[in-house]
Amino acid sequence: MKDGLNLAEMSRSPSFSMKTDSKPKLDRKSLRQWVVAFCIIKFDLEQGQLIEECYPPGCLTQDEELEVAFSSFPDSVSQQQNRSSIHDCIFFFRFRRRENSQQGKVSSSEITEVEEKEKSPKLVDQVKRLKSTGDCKGERYLYGYVFNRQRHDERLRRGGDQRSVVILSHNPYTSVFRPLLQIMGPLYFDIGKKALEHIASCVSIWPAPIPGKLMELPIGNAMLKVNLPPAHSLPSDSGVLFEESNSSMAPFLPTNQSIPQGLFHDSDLFGIFRGLLLQLWVLWELLLIGEPILIIAPTPPQCCEAVAGLVSLVAPLLYSVDFRPYFTIHDPEFARLNSLQEGDIFPAVILGVTNLFFLKALRTVPHVISVGSPSPNSNRSVLAARSSTGRFPARPEGLGLQQFSLRKFSPSNLLSAVKLRREGPLCLMTEHKEAIWSTYAATTKPDTSILNRLIDAGMSSRVEESMSVVNNEILRRHFLELTTNFLAPFGPYFRVVTPLEGSSPFVDPPPLTPFNADEFLGNLSSRGPGKFLSKRMRSNWLDLYRRFLRGSNFMPWFQRRRAVAEQEQQRLWRQARMNTNIQNFISQMSELEIVDSFNAIERHLLGETQGGFKLFISKMMEITKEELGCSIKEILLSCRKLLESEWGYSDSAATFQKLKSDLRAVFNLLPKDMQELLLLNPQKAALLQGSLEGIELPGNQFTQVGVVVDSVSPR
Repeated sequence: MKDGLNLAEMSRSPSFSMKTDSKPKLDRKSLRQWVVAFCIIKFDLEQGQLIEECYPPGCLTQDEELEVAFSSFPDSVSQQQNRSSIHDCIFFFRFRRRENSQQGKVSSSEITEVEEKEKSPKLVDQVKRLKSTGDCKGERYLYGYVFNRQRHDERLRRGGDQRSVVILSHNPYTSVFRPLLQIMGPLYFDIGKKALEHIASCVSIWPAPIPGKLMELPIGNAMLKVNLPPAHSLPSDSGVLFEESNSSMAPFLPTNQSIPQGLFHDSDLFGIFRGLLLQLWVLWELLLIGEPILIIAPTPPQCCEAVAGLVSLVAPLLYSVDFRPYFTIHDPEFARLNSLQEGDIFPAVILGVTNLFFLKALRTVPHVISVGSPSPNSNRSVLAARSSTGRFPARPEGLGLQQFSLRKFSPSNLLSAVKLRREGPLCLMTEHKEAIWSTYAATTKPDTSILNRLIDAGMSSRVEESMSVVNNEILRRHFLELTTNFLAPFGPYFRVVTPLEGSSPFVDPPPLTPFNADEFLGNLSSRGPGKFLSKRMRSNWLDLYRRFLRGSNFMPWFQRRRAVAEQEQQRLWRQARMNTNIQNFISQMSELEIVDSFNAIERHLLGETQGGFKLFISKMMEITKEELGCSIKEILLSCRKLLESEWGYSDSAATFQKLKSDLRAVFNLLPKDMQELLLLNPQKAALLQGSLEGIELPGNQFTQVGVVVDSVSPR
């Protein structure tokens, strides 16, 4: 287990203690970087699902409260008939949040700044990139992480009751919220509402999330050590403003395998798909091209694990298709999907369900996967039977690897396969079995050498835990390599160009290589897919690229990679301008070249002020939006902190001063008559005569080169 605490340390609240020497203090703004709200939901026999507590209050609309409540309990038709006194399980769901759904009251981690001085300056391109990418138009998603407890007591009506503790967040951080729930869930059932206040207080002192980093997050007397997914894998609807590294899109495998390369890197890919290992390559292609998939499992934890595992399968690709780890008939999307007629195109989405009614209601979905197995009656809960990474106990029959890689023909196997295909997914109504129903013909061949490396854990659940870690690493490494090699042909379109030695860094950098789909496919057809893929794909491998270009994943991923490359190129050219010795640079220039350099430096100088001002305005708007409901004094305090932070443009100010110094140096070499002519322009004279000395924050008058830039001091 890589992330979180040891299960034994978390599943029993007596071993966990909170500091009770003072009343917990809550920093709401810091809390919103991680969590929107903590909810307690009760299943009432008369009124149904009810939210008993929502902390902090006022975070959800009435419609959102209903959606959270309905999604926080297992479907009645899929509950395990476990007659033990207490049954706990952990799962998570995801639902669409409309932009107009009370944005004045709700804003969690809308903008999280990753301020690392060694990285590039904050550019306006970041804001543009976040607005121009992703599949959500005015929409965002909330993730609900659920600790559900069913208590069986024959003295109660219907023989028991159930409640759920829910953490709501805009962030897909299962590696954080699973172990946090394993602390918070039992703690709530021990001390009640105070658990929410204490946990919220602890979370509010956490540092801002840094994508792709190992973070240590204190919680009471414990410490969560978790790896967050990298910036390039986070959906744009998460609202996180980050600075991606250009190296994240390079077509080669990472050297450090402990660093996650995509979402849900902690999911138990092997454990949940161990009965369908041969089909993983089919599923990988379906995910790659953005096909709709219905996943059905006996329990919410199992269907969530399956959906998370599938999404993680295509790392490091940005997965842009909508996915619902636990989907119920109460979701507003269900009515639209249920109304689809025969012949209608099913939208690109992955649905994880436990209610068998979906098999009849969503008959038009082209790909159906059945995973997991009903848990036998046991005194041990799902929570105790699996770690924080969501692994399930071993099966009695073991793995039987040879049947996956060297399955031999037999009449019984053939008859079973024919019967399964003829009956279709509706056969699950009578008996649950692991299977996949799809007419898709895969291009990629299963890699039997990978399957033969997997280890059979046998009967021991303790050995199963260790072996699942090993098996997951084998599978994840292989599919990471497969996806990376598949995306490698797009590498030239993200290649940045740096200034050549002796050339001017003040000219505009050349544009990136333009992309044309037909030209790309033609070049790829003549060049081939590469040695790695050619061994693993059939002769129709080019069709997979065609489907990928038409699918829902390509354009968001490509545009985001291009934006990162453009940002990196701008940073390199900007840095080259900072490092240029202007005296040496202009000493060998002709008079015409000196004039061109003057105009170019002036253009970059004004561009620096424009970029800084636009980004400042963007940040101010986000602060105002985030602080609605706070006092004017609190808003002004946040603005002051912004001015004093790195977002106050210390980098931009240094660049501004360097360019202004270079402008003066070039000006001094111009002919006297041209100098006099330039000084007649008051705007240029202001730049040259130093009237803008010490200015860090530009004002609001700028339209083109040569127009005055009025500025104000940040203090």
